[in-house]
Parts: sequence; C-alpha cells; structure tokens
Amino acid sequence: MPARLQSLLQHPEFRARLVVPDGARDASEVSLSWAHSSDLADPTPWLESGQLLLTDGAQFAGVDERFAAEYVRRLVERDIHALGFAIRVIHPAIPPALIDACAEQGLALIEIERETLFISIIRFVASELAAESRARVQWSLDAHRSIARAALSSDGLGAILIELSAQLDCWVALFDSTGAPLHVPGLSGPPADVRPAVEAAAYETLMKGTRAGLSIIHSDVGISLQTIGQRGRLRGVLAVGTSGPLDPAGHEVVESVIGIASIVLEQRRELDAARRQLRTGLLELLMAGEWEVASRTAASVWGSLPAEPIVVTLIAGDGLSPSALDELELEAVRNDRGFFYAERNGDVLLVAGATTPPELRSLIARHGMTAGTSSRVSWADLRVGVSEAAHAARAASPSDPVVDYESLAERGLHGLLRVAGGESVARTLLAPVLQVREPERTVLLETVRVWLENHGAWDPAARALHVHRHTVKSRVETVERMLGVNLGDFAVRAEIWSALELIGDQ
Repeated sequence: MPARLQSLLQHPEFRARLVVPDGARDASEVSLSWAHSSDLADPTPWLESGQLLLTDGAQFAGVDERFAAEYVRRLVERDIHALGFAIRVIHPAIPPALIDACAEQGLALIEIERETLFISIIRFVASELAAESRARVQWSLDAHRSIARAALSSDGLGAILIELSAQLDCWVALFDSTGAPLHVPGLSGPPADVRPAVEAAAYETLMKGTRAGLSIIHSDVGISLQTIGQRGRLRGVLAVGTSGPLDPAGHEVVESVIGIASIVLEQRRELDAARRQLRTGLLELLMAGEWEVASRTAASVWGSLPAEPIVVTLIAGDGLSPSALDELELEAVRNDRGFFYAERNGDVLLVAGATTPPELRSLIARHGMTAGTSSRVSWADLRVGVSEAAHAARAASPSDPVVDYESLAERGLHGLLRVAGGESVARTLLAPVLQVREPERTVLLETVRVWLENHGAWDPAARALHVHRHTVKSRVETVERMLGVNLGDFAVRAEIWSALELIGDQ
C-alpha cells in the first residue's frame, strides 16, 4: 500500500489530528507522494502533485482571510493532498481563516502538536514509500515467475493471459492481426458496455501498421492497448482494462506478456503456414479422387471432412491478404459445423456441408474479396463443384461479392457466357466491324441487330429502321463481307446474335 494520510494520523509517535477532511475522499484513501515543509507565502513552485505540505504558519502572521483563501487555492491547483499546520510554535491554534478556506475548497487540514518534528513525518512518509516500492518490486518478480510458469502449459498463450488478468485484477483481451478478438477459454474479455470501443480502438491501432500503444478512458475504465509484433508484421493487439492507471511494475508485467505473446503468435503463424500447405496437398488428393487417404489424414489433424452434399466456394486470389488468411484459419478452428479450405493456384477453395456458413460470407465481404459458390455436389464431383464455383466467382463484384452458381441460370446462357469470358471472344469475332469509324460502325451493328431480331425479314427490319429494304440488304451484305460469313446460315446468325448481345451497346 502507498503512504496514506490515515496511517500518519494513526501513528502513535505523531500527535496529529484531522481538522478538515478531504473534500472528495476519506482519509484512508488520501495517498501521499512525499512530505515537504515550507513557510513561504507561495511554496507551489517547489511542490509536486500528491504531496503533504507542512508549515508552522509563519506566513500567516498578520494576514487576512483573502490571503488564506488564495494560499489554499494555489495548493489545490497544485494538487497538494494535505496541509499540516504546527500549533503553539507561532500560532496557538490554526487560524480560523485557514480552516474556513480549507473547508470551502476541500483541502485536508491536519493539526500537529509542536512536539512532533517535521523531519519525523517526512521520514515516515519516505519509509512508507520505500516499503511500497520494495513490495511492488517483489510483486513484479512473483508475477513474472507466475507468467513464465503459465507459458509452459499446453495452452501457453491462453494461460499467460489468464495469469495476467489475475495478477492485475483486470480484464484482458487479445485481438489478431485483423482486429478480430481471439477466444480464450476462461478469459471473459472486456465487458459488453466497453467491448465496441475496445474493438474499434484495436482495429485503429492495427491500421497504423507500426508498433504503437494507445490509452483510452471509457465508462470510467482505463484501457491500455499495445501492438504485438514488429513494424509491418503486426500479429495482434493486447488490451488491458483496469479501474485505475497502471504503475511501472504493472506496465513491466504487461510488456513481458507482450513479449511472450509475440513469440507464441509467431510460432502459431508458422504452424498455420504449414497447415495450409498440408491442406493444399489434401485438396489435390481429393481432386484426384483419393477420398479415403485424404479423409483419414484430415480426421487425424482437423477432424472429419464435411458430409455430403457439399458446396464449394472459390475466393478469387487477387483479393487475398495475409490478414484474411489468418482470419480464415481462425474461422476454420471456431466453426462448429466444420469446413475444409485450401489454397490452390493462387485462389482459396472452401468446402462446406450443404451451404456456405454465413460467417464466411461476412468474412469475404469484410475483406473486400469476391467469391463464387457451386451447387450441391458430392465429393466424387469435387472437380465439377470447383468449376462451377470458378464460373460464379467471375461474375462477382464489390457490389455483389458472393455469387451462387445456381443464380447464374437466372441470367440466362448469355450471362454464363459473359462471366466465362465470352465478351472478349465476341469482340474478336466482330473486330472488323468494330474497327470502322463512327457513325458507320453503329449503323452497321444496329442494322444487323434489328434484321436478326426480325428473323432475317427485310421489310419488317426496314420499317423498324425507317430506311428502304435495299438499304438494309446492302448493309447486311457489307457486314457479311467484312466478317467473311454467310448470314443466311442459321448457326452463323445465332453466333453473330450472341456476339452482339455480349458486347452490348457500342
């Protein structure tokens, strides 16, 4: 415990009496950072916050109430915790004006008998502070030993966080490199009323990309956040919530936990990379139809593969990031229903039972990725599912990040051709006409489009275009010569019509 005003008042050696209590705290709660004596009219330039000021009152000889009020005001503004006044040295009693000023402004005032030496009080406060310092050093050593022992347990990371919470009597939360909270059994984390603020602060700290610390006050709770890892390779954020500010010993314990957590998370990251490589190998076995071997291997490492029917989700590789893969690994561990994922050809393939879990769709959207899902297939038709998911992924966009293969049917055959790259083929097919300058290019394309819409009939097409039938025929023949095709052939007509649909308005 730090030096308290109550301890000084109760000490049998000191003949001291509390005349005016602290305006906001009980004497047992008033801590003292030091004791200092002065009879100056304004000693505040030589005082520090939290001190006990001792005086025999020489400065109060022949002064009025205004002086006393200004004197106390300066002490309160300097955050002096108590004023000790020695009686029967210069004054027979504490001046009433000083008592009134202390009572009005809430400064604790102590009456001290002349037999009590100021140096004895100063030594007492110094001794209490030294004892507190020794106790904190011993506590810090014991806490470090307890945390070191916890790190040797099977769940080292979780154990050291639980031990930190116990040692500091506070809540502790750990966030991964994406800002997502890590679930640690036995660790409650931040209370519900401060959780949103803590999560937002953790994400903000990670977005800086550098080692950083952040302290905030929320709902009267002091929250300290520290990044884990090195600049450019942040592994997460440790958040600690206490009812008061941490002292140097508390900060040292937190720093030691951060150091241990950095090592554990780095090892976990390397292990996750090895697991991803193993998943890729298992996926290739599954693609090759080696179900029995892959199933036994997966069961020994992660658990059973999803039961049939399965749905394949392909996440396009151009939107992948290390943080997304980290969160995906976490979801693979957390998800109760279970799913299997692996990297393949720069993309990520997810295999889940029946439907893609909602949390995975949320993860895809949150990281700005795009993906496609297959219809329900069996493990034997995994290649079909992968192909369907790849087709659907091509149709995905930031506004529609996850596209289901079955929804492509609603877009028709042309919709499927478009996501499969049909527009590029269409432009190649129509290139001779597309290279013609405007407005002739638009005239030729529109004429052929209208003529095909009217089943190759000249008169209806001419009426729709408001031109003579011979003009329509001349334009269609011009396109035939440019493309080297015969539009009298039905298959050619269908191909040209599809190409015009795929390129849209030009």
